[in-house]
Amino acid sequence: MSYLYTLQIGMQTTFYKYQGTGNDFILIDNRSGSFPKENHALISQWCHRRFGIGADGLILLEDDAQTDFKMVYFNADGHEGSMCGNGGRCIVAFAAHLDLIDGNTTFNAVDGLHKAIISDGSVELNMKDVATVKPKEKAIFLDTGSPHHVQLVEGLEDMDVPREGARLRYGLYGKAGSNINFVSQLGPNRFQVRTYERGVEDETLSCGTGVTAVALAMDHLGYSSASELEIKTAGGPLTVKFERSGAGYSNIHLSGPAQQIFKGIISW
Repeated sequence: MSYLYTLQIGMQTTFYKYQGTGNDFILIDNRSGSFPKENHALISQWCHRRFGIGADGLILLEDDAQTDFKMVYFNADGHEGSMCGNGGRCIVAFAAHLDLIDGNTTFNAVDGLHKAIISDGSVELNMKDVATVKPKEKAIFLDTGSPHHVQLVEGLEDMDVPREGARLRYGLYGKAGSNINFVSQLGPNRFQVRTYERGVEDETLSCGTGVTAVALAMDHLGYSSASELEIKTAGGPLTVKFERSGAGYSNIHLSGPAQQIFKGIISW
């Protein structure tokens, strides 16, 4: 942690903290382009829950020539990450707070264009299409903007998710890794998930791309015949709607709350 004592001192940045079903993020308005995106140590420090603000990731809102704004997402380890579903819902709420949008929006992210609707604190986010679903031993693998391993288990509440998640994340998927989702069925159209997120390298209270992956995987495996599923996370429920499209899925929507927690100024 020596980098904590070598960062530049004398700068100040206004930040906002948002959460979507317990998945929390630092949001920064970077339309000026002044944020030092290459400073991975700084981003990691700010996400640290003892030495910084504390978050699962940091998100920059930037100008975009084709859409309302651009989303740039960094994992808690300080490096730019793949798509984050709950982060996408939170940046839509942030854009509304900044009066950049009103109700409907289209924005750019690392995996392409996304549309969203915000109403009464809830954000419905259109996720990327999923062309293929790959069976693995006792599991399903698919990419919903981020790579996800989905595995049905017994005794979900008692699982050591950080240990088992890390074992699969590195053991099955190598250095690049995958997010790992452990699932149990609660009812015909309801499932519970606990997710180990790469980049955070720990269990998080919720993962939007993971919840989306769970819904599609449960449909693919035949555990539900509905086109709208409720997925329970430790941070609260999310809803996923989708349509089958050949061997994959399209018109996928992730819905749930996104809330501003606080606003602050950090010196560095």
